[in-house]
Amino acid sequence: MLAKLLFGLVAKQGNLTVTHADGKSHSYGDGRGPKVSIRIKDWMTELKLFINPKLALGEAYVDERLTLEKGNLYDFLEICVRNVKNFEGHPFWSKVEWLASHLRFLRTINPVGRARRNVAHHYDLKAELYDLFLDEDKQYSCAYFRHPDQSLEAAQSDKKRHLAAKLLLDKPGLSILDIGSGWGGLGLYLARTSNAELTGLTLSTEQHRLSNARAAAMGLADKVRFLLQDYRLCKGTFDRIVSVGMFEHVGPKHYRQYFRRARALLKDDGVMVLHSIGSSVPAAPTNPWITKYIFPGGHVPSLSEVIPAIEKERLVVTDLEVLHLHYAETLRHWRERFNAQREKARKLYDERFCRMWDFYLAICELGFRFNDLMVFQVQLAKTPEAVPWRRDYIYDWERREAPKRSQAAE
Repeated sequence: MLAKLLFGLVAKQGNLTVTHADGKSHSYGDGRGPKVSIRIKDWMTELKLFINPKLALGEAYVDERLTLEKGNLYDFLEICVRNVKNFEGHPFWSKVEWLASHLRFLRTINPVGRARRNVAHHYDLKAELYDLFLDEDKQYSCAYFRHPDQSLEAAQSDKKRHLAAKLLLDKPGLSILDIGSGWGGLGLYLARTSNAELTGLTLSTEQHRLSNARAAAMGLADKVRFLLQDYRLCKGTFDRIVSVGMFEHVGPKHYRQYFRRARALLKDDGVMVLHSIGSSVPAAPTNPWITKYIFPGGHVPSLSEVIPAIEKERLVVTDLEVLHLHYAETLRHWRERFNAQREKARKLYDERFCRMWDFYLAICELGFRFNDLMVFQVQLAKTPEAVPWRRDYIYDWERREAPKRSQAAE
């Protein structure tokens, strides 16, 4: 009955009933919120949950050794997330976490070869999968919600516009580097908006293929090119650098290398904008289930990790913005869209894969909604004079560009 001990010590909030491997049921929490009932099917699952619940919970759910009998996955995971501080503060599990964190640190060492394999694990899945839940531009990063009932398409369009405003694209003849260019949507938007020449870098063969095909279809192949290349191997210098949703895959050991390379690639009067998931508390190892099954090699940085690396590589922070709850809302849209298209996802892969991705989207949404996850956008330059001394230029650009959004983006 080790799982009984775990839930008894940790589950202080919520309304949870657990049927254990011996067939006996016990209730946990304060009785508030939606009633959730789960069943644990065998004693080995109970043992794994006790020793390493952050890893074993997702594994047990995906493999159907832990099943829901009342309530839904989101409600169950909300109980888990709301009580996670009780687990992390307990003397026994804090020691287990300490040991696991030192072992997981090794997994965030990402030389070029490993970085490419890590990217392939997630981003080289079938393109049709991402079509099921992303917006029409295939933006796979935090949207920018100006109001809660905004559509995903509009919020992703506003995200691109918000980033463009910070990049100061008013000058003619700009060259832009997009590090971690995804399926090309942001790069193509920036090139169209500014008439700039753009180079995008990705390590995903699927993203590389599709982004170049999109550039050709839009008649932009002469101004936009997407390369299957690690940022560490990129040559030349650029007026503007943007990186969205890529820094989470760099790893703490490589932060100074990343900013050293960014400084070398940035012209003396250039501007860079980095958009990344972050932690609002001192960084801890990424959830082990997410690291093992979804984003191998990933690490969520805190600003206390990032800012010193920036300063040591002689870059200047010229603007910093923290986005709260925007990613929670983005993930909510993705999760609802994915589950609405679940039968198609099942045909692409199988039911086990669907459970895994439902768990991934739900646990990440809850992490942004109730825990310490956030998104930060940091603007960098070699000298403060590279950007205006007041932030009005951001809002002026957004107001000026807002009417140019297509009706489809709304």
